[in-house]
Amino acid sequence: MRRLAALLLASALAASAGAAAGRSAHGAVGRFFLSRCTFSHEARDDPIVLPGRPEASHDHTFVGNTSTNAFSTLASLRRAGTTCDRPGDTAAYWAPTLFAAGRPVFPESATIYYRRLTLAPVRPFPPGLRMVAGNSHAVAPQPRRITSWSCSVVKENFYGPLRRAGAAPAAAPAYSSGIPTCSPYASLELVVDFPDCWNGRTLDSPDHASHMAYSSDGRCPPGHPVAVPAIELVYTYPPGVDTADAFLASGGQYSGHADFINAWRQAALASLVASCLDSGRTCSVGVVSSSAR
Repeated sequence: MRRLAALLLASALAASAGAAAGRSAHGAVGRFFLSRCTFSHEARDDPIVLPGRPEASHDHTFVGNTSTNAFSTLASLRRAGTTCDRPGDTAAYWAPTLFAAGRPVFPESATIYYRRLTLAPVRPFPPGLRMVAGNSHAVAPQPRRITSWSCSVVKENFYGPLRRAGAAPAAAPAYSSGIPTCSPYASLELVVDFPDCWNGRTLDSPDHASHMAYSSDGRCPPGHPVAVPAIELVYTYPPGVDTADAFLASGGQYSGHADFINAWRQAALASLVASCLDSGRTCSVGVVSSSAR
């Protein structure tokens, strides 16, 4: 019986990983937990790419840690508060600011999914790990498994098959490389998926990406053998955004990217990874009760 259960688990995880490889992982089936966060602040700062150089970057929209700036360190971030609903999530998350009709548009919410896409158990991110997902200089469509846009009906943009108790399942949103035109009743979403394999040695790299890699078919590549949670960052903007001439502060509509510094309370992160991603218990399931809205 135990062997059968293990085989079924491996099959489910492999299917999840395979689905994510061909498209945005948003909506893929798999073990996960999440943080729901709100807008914190905007600034032309980037503590990963341009540390110690305030106002030297394109404009960014920050969620999560309330203190993120050009001078942020692990110690300073851990001393600060968070806009996330999990008190232990003092990590820093940011993405380029969206502009529409010549004005900045800030997300009304941000959802950060932490998923397991590998057959092997995942480890918590080490304290201070930094990474960037997506290409801020892209002028052509990027792979949609890394960054994409979608229109999601207001309050129905839950993870994949999630729905309100007693309601019929909602259709999965369509994903596009460029900024779509959404109906007045739908919210524009920017989706960025981070790599989930680490080289096990360095907390950063000169390009802020090569110390990380994406898993394939549930396995990490040889040069990046340590499986870590797969982060998916979803910025949800208010309904009615005029996207006719919308663009990202990093340039155009194809330059979607996001940054992450692991400043979690490490014990809280380790507990969630162990109990939600690496155990037999599911922390988030397909039906969300009204109390979880």
